[in-house]
Amino acid sequence: MPGHNAFMLINGKPIYESSSKSQKPIINPATLETIGTLPEASDVEIQAALNAAGKSYQEWSNTSPARRGEMLHKAATEVRANVEAIARLLTLEQGKPLAEARGEVKAAAEALDYYAKEGQRVLGEILPTNKSDTRSLVIRQPLGVVAAFVPWNYPVSLAAWKIAPALAAGNTIIVKPASNTPLATCEFVRLLNSCLEPIGVINLLLGSGAKIGPALISSPVVQKITLTGSTETGKQIMSLAAPYLKKVSLELGGNCPIIVCRDADLEAAAQGTVYRSFRNMGQICNAINRVYVDRAVADTFLEKVLARVSKMTIGDGLRDPDVDLGPMATADGLEKTLAHLEDAVDKGATVVYGGKRPENAGPGYFFMPTVLTNVNHQMRVMTEETFGPLAPVMSFSDLDEAVALANDSPYGLVAYVYTSNLKTAFVLSERLQFGTVGINNVTGGEVAFPYGGWKESGLGVELSHHGLNEYLALKHIRITLL
Repeated sequence: MPGHNAFMLINGKPIYESSSKSQKPIINPATLETIGTLPEASDVEIQAALNAAGKSYQEWSNTSPARRGEMLHKAATEVRANVEAIARLLTLEQGKPLAEARGEVKAAAEALDYYAKEGQRVLGEILPTNKSDTRSLVIRQPLGVVAAFVPWNYPVSLAAWKIAPALAAGNTIIVKPASNTPLATCEFVRLLNSCLEPIGVINLLLGSGAKIGPALISSPVVQKITLTGSTETGKQIMSLAAPYLKKVSLELGGNCPIIVCRDADLEAAAQGTVYRSFRNMGQICNAINRVYVDRAVADTFLEKVLARVSKMTIGDGLRDPDVDLGPMATADGLEKTLAHLEDAVDKGATVVYGGKRPENAGPGYFFMPTVLTNVNHQMRVMTEETFGPLAPVMSFSDLDEAVALANDSPYGLVAYVYTSNLKTAFVLSERLQFGTVGINNVTGGEVAFPYGGWKESGLGVELSHHGLNEYLALKHIRITLL
């Protein structure tokens, strides 16, 4: 299915070929066919994007929040009118089923609408002083130009998580998508650009992160860097930004646990575990990577999990939009999953379901959802984020042990708990060292609520009004009345 060529967007103009003429193929992970090409930015395009974002900043930041909101609402309407086209590109390049891709695009439109309103609710303060002729005001103002690095697993919705609050706050932005999934993001950004004034408010660069990242971060034009990606990449971003003391927000690795208590609704817990472990082939920061279940109910819980997993369907999400799972997005991701599986089995784990390619899967990066038992914390699958369709199940004796196992990780993004006891729910939610704790649900990030990681899972917060504040600077104004 050739002809889906990606483009950069600089100062309102699409660019299909960089000045360097360098191109990279875009691969369909379900068929391994080349579906298009990606132009790789040279220094010329990078500087042009910086110039455009810098030049448009003054006018955009002086545009009223209400007017900015009108444009973001218009963009959300445009995105909704083009859900099918964007979703098909997303499935084509990333592999997730078309039904799920549609949901992602709709969620991106929701983020635009939310921040169109939230941008008009940036509040300041008037503080009392110790002098009758003095007033102190605290206001929030935009930072300037934002450099946003978007991952491949949710390239549309996670782009919106960054673009919407940045623009609503009055910043301009340069977006850098992942090179293997640029197509849907290109179309999403194109639609946004068509609704924004002046030109140059949003720009899009494609190509090597190793080249574009340092160039944007070191530029005096850029004042804020935001990334969703691996913890290793986040540390590199921090290192690059440190000499310039620029504001950085990072949403990084998850390695998320679920604790299933003996008093849990086991049917609901199994349903939640299967959904959050395998959705998007486990390629989600908040995917369940470690399953801890009370020994008293472990066998019953496992039976319910296996009954659900065995009914999951796998295939090409474009040919069959309603399959549960598509292929993994990259060969590297599949190799890491296989390495974690091999390590676990070598150290005594038992594969109770999956562990191989599905039959009649075709040439793509397909792999069956896989459930493991007899696992422990000496295995990579329990201590590293797999980012693939593995669900290792480990039993515990009491809640103290469960909490200790769940917290035994450098990551702290999301944890999940299933229990019918209100005291247990409160105690565990407070003791778990994670930025989000879901009790009797496995809901992911929602736009109205803060989403941020503890420990090595990130810095700062995305979503909600807290996420908007990541793109604003505090200013104290002290006035003496003459």
